[in-house]
Amino acid sequence: MNYPRAVGRKSGAVRPSPVFLLVVVVTVLGGALAWDAEISSRQAQFGVFILVVAGWIVSICLHEFAHAYVAWRAGDREVEVRGYLTLNPLKYSHPLLSIALPIVFIAIGGFALPGGAVYVHSHDFSPRTQRILSGAGPAVNAVCAIVLLVIVRFYGSVYSHGAFWFGLSYLAFLQITATVLNLIPIPGTDGYGILEPSLSYQTRRALDQIKPFGILILFALLFTPELNRLFFDGISSLFELSGVPGNWWRYGSGLTRFWT
Repeated sequence: MNYPRAVGRKSGAVRPSPVFLLVVVVTVLGGALAWDAEISSRQAQFGVFILVVAGWIVSICLHEFAHAYVAWRAGDREVEVRGYLTLNPLKYSHPLLSIALPIVFIAIGGFALPGGAVYVHSHDFSPRTQRILSGAGPAVNAVCAIVLLVIVRFYGSVYSHGAFWFGLSYLAFLQITATVLNLIPIPGTDGYGILEPSLSYQTRRALDQIKPFGILILFALLFTPELNRLFFDGISSLFELSGVPGNWWRYGSGLTRFWT
């Protein structure tokens, strides 16, 4: 079924919601607290925690918005009706990715990474558009990682405002992690979405049964000690290609996970 390519006004469809703008303000506030904090202080822990968590939510909104915007430009007007073009994190909530998995991560003493989801009519698009649609989200995470790493590389200092730079480094590390995780071609991930148009109809139908559990399978694999170590060693190596010391993101992780 084809959806009309022009329903209602095009102008004004993209409008950042007050909720998104509030999260941006909270991110800046966290950064300001970390900027003026002594590295071993509670203020540093509090500031970095806010900076990383709120900054991560901002990146989720941008990731999901990218998917929605590509779909909207391709003719799926339902994404506007669903509120996906407002960057409102409440519109991207998902029971598994946004609630269940974060609780699991907190329960085992890790850092909960909230997730999101948008629902679009991807199969109504051409194979090329489907690939662009799937790749748009990880591309946003990659751009976020590059921007953050460039800022830290050229302006960061361990001797001045260290807590802030460590927090920003950890946020960049999370963006690299999100990029790579999303590109792993397991049914349900963006990486699979890029590959899917190239598969036969029979193969797609068979793998459709796995899609609802793809993210769970991915995280189950990462809980295997050998795979977990291999994966995060790889992410750390990618991080260090920027020239930023690898221990900076580890210090940022420690400040963020102050309860461990």
